[in-house]
Amino acid sequence: MDSASPPHFTALAAGESLYLRGSAMATTTTSTSTVARGGSFLVESPRPADVFTPADINDEQKLIAQTTEEFVTNEVVPLIPDLEAHKEGVMVSLVKKSGALGLLGGAIPEEYGGAGLDKVSATMLAEKTAAYGAFSVTHGGHAGIGTIPIVYFGTEAQKKKYLPKIASAELISCYCLSEPQAGSDAQALRTRADLSPDGTKWILNGQKMWITNGHFADLFVVFAKVDGDKISCFLVEKGTPGFSIGAEEKKMGIKGSSTTALFFENSPIPKENLLHEIGRGHIVAFNTLNAGRFSLGAYCLGGAKRTIEVSAKYAKERTAFGKQLADFGLIRQKLAEMTIRTFALEAMIYRSAGMADAFMASAEPGADKTQHMMKALEEYAVESSISKVYGSEALDFVVDEAVQIYGGYGYHEDYPVARAYRDSRINRIFEGTNEINRMLIIQMLMKRAMGGTLPLIPKAMKLMEEILAGPSFEEASGEQFAEEQRIVANAKKVFLLAAGSAVQKLRDKLADADNQEIVAALANVAMDVYAMESSLLRLEKSAARRGQADAAMTAAVQAFLGSAADRIELEARTVLGAVAEGDLLRTQLLALKRFSKREPGNPIALRRVVAAAVLAGDRYPFEYK
Repeated sequence: MDSASPPHFTALAAGESLYLRGSAMATTTTSTSTVARGGSFLVESPRPADVFTPADINDEQKLIAQTTEEFVTNEVVPLIPDLEAHKEGVMVSLVKKSGALGLLGGAIPEEYGGAGLDKVSATMLAEKTAAYGAFSVTHGGHAGIGTIPIVYFGTEAQKKKYLPKIASAELISCYCLSEPQAGSDAQALRTRADLSPDGTKWILNGQKMWITNGHFADLFVVFAKVDGDKISCFLVEKGTPGFSIGAEEKKMGIKGSSTTALFFENSPIPKENLLHEIGRGHIVAFNTLNAGRFSLGAYCLGGAKRTIEVSAKYAKERTAFGKQLADFGLIRQKLAEMTIRTFALEAMIYRSAGMADAFMASAEPGADKTQHMMKALEEYAVESSISKVYGSEALDFVVDEAVQIYGGYGYHEDYPVARAYRDSRINRIFEGTNEINRMLIIQMLMKRAMGGTLPLIPKAMKLMEEILAGPSFEEASGEQFAEEQRIVANAKKVFLLAAGSAVQKLRDKLADADNQEIVAALANVAMDVYAMESSLLRLEKSAARRGQADAAMTAAVQAFLGSAADRIELEARTVLGAVAEGDLLRTQLLALKRFSKREPGNPIALRRVVAAAVLAGDRYPFEYK
């Protein structure tokens, strides 16, 4: 295939190759009339018709998912033993095969040899690579964070030189930010770049650590400081003098992926290989990580679905005490909760992807598409961090319960859940640790609030008026899902109550290291609010489309809302106890109790309904619903 030509999607047929068809970049269809702002889920209540759900995925987008899944199942999975043993050339061969099929160019515009996929299509592609975690990591390191910096910040010459070859995997790329003394703290970078005396090149000195694809990459997106403090970004080609690659790291998981250190000793980099501007490297890094965090949530979603499938099948194959494991209540409870958390994650992931596509569709005629997409990354940075944190922790829960379902065999390397357990753990660390991302969620929300972009402050003031006015005695509307809507609306009030109290007490000290526990608790509330509302909106939209609510989906949402409401109350109580005391604290706790009140339910019965749906199909039951 000509590397300058856009790849194409076609269906998989026996004996045929896979290609990506240009029409797969179908516009995401949703009835969204206005573009939702980032973080607005805390202060607005959209209609179900205004959000994108998996049921809105069109046939072209499903074909992308099918093509990707079949490639991973047929080409990657059979080679897992060789990949785990780091057999030379195997992963590179698979990356190049996936490039020939067009699976690497989703983020690259068509004019540079890519597919220019919409966000929903790109999300599905990422999700369906997850049958083997090490391939997902390799794919993301190349097609995601190894590509996006050039797409968004490269010069025209850089794009023409590198992007077609990245799309075809003629060049394999990687992202190089972390250092031995600088993980989440990018400001602590020690790698430096100095302009040569003749002004024709940059001289790079330093070390990078934990670099995905490091062993076999051809192009390295490297961050370094100029003049001691100006974080900048450079494109470094393999074979550059003074540039060497360390040995493969010995990792707990994702063993099939390459992770190495990099060393630069007076390495000359052509002056034209500066990416973006001197001192603006942090802009490149942060926007790239926003995209990477969202994609990581999609990878985790795919991993969770795959793990539910193998767990359900095993629970029906394995017997104990004369029964299938699936006949035992505690096993059904595990399968149900694994599925409920995955459902909430899926609702959030595709809602966010739909918002990004709606944002893209809002561009003025003639606007630069790439720059507009970068604005979308900035707009939905909060949602991207939520996807990363919620996705990685949901997957960790799912694989942990899978090991428990398998029992002793779950601890054995001959069974898939042992590897899934090990592979999952890294997701809470890279792309910014979950602790850092919790801080970022609240920092970004408060920045938008202070800038007037997000009306958190007036909403909090209105809430205080409601609290002072006392409880209302309005009767329930009797509409379908009225109680669920009330629970979600009250969860938003709980966030405003807790966040408002914390800001009033701590003001600009909220971001201090001494207050991180408070910030993390607020982030947990915000994340659960987004998950609750996304799940409910998905259920409501599904019921409207079908004419009736799916029983298993209804049970999943009701069970999730109950658990999330309990978590939110506990986190809010933690915040209020830390920032208030005396009569003020008692008043706030009374308000919290009022907003946390809900009808008692039967969580065991709800989870049995969900488990029955899982076991009926031996898989995650809500695909495309």
